[in-house]
Amino acid sequence: MTIHTEHRPPLPMPRMEIATLLVFLGIAFLPAIIGMATPPDAWFGSLTKPAWNPPSWLFGPVWTILYSLIGYAGYLAWNSSIGRKRNRIFSIYAIQLFLNALWTPLFFGYHIPGLALIDITALWVTIALNIVAFYRIKPAAGLLLIPYWLWVTFATFLNFSIWKLNA
Repeated sequence: MTIHTEHRPPLPMPRMEIATLLVFLGIAFLPAIIGMATPPDAWFGSLTKPAWNPPSWLFGPVWTILYSLIGYAGYLAWNSSIGRKRNRIFSIYAIQLFLNALWTPLFFGYHIPGLALIDITALWVTIALNIVAFYRIKPAAGLLLIPYWLWVTFATFLNFSIWKLNA
């Protein structure tokens, strides 16, 4: 006996949904745009770095993927939350994006790796809180932030190592 099921193509995303997604992607990429104002300079080149420091070409592709995940996670959580809960959740989201944007000027612009370490540690905690908050309302949104948290974990150790090696 054969059961025939009708195959329906997925419904197209409404324009408002596309606009919301694009807004969240734009917001997620703001730290990258801010960071472009303070790229690594001769000071950074002169620092002693650990042997496990990744090649500079790796950071662009990794952050592009991570900012895309952050934006999509925000979009999913936004569509799954309402009212005061949404305000609380997106306060955490905004704080982690602010801390993310702050790190590059502190480290590369002002050449203060110790203060950047404090910032990235606060960022690490805030991302963890964001993962939990998003997961509670939309598990996929929380899970999408895990690669970001793992990369920031690595970046925190890298920041610490550079700070320690050059103190």
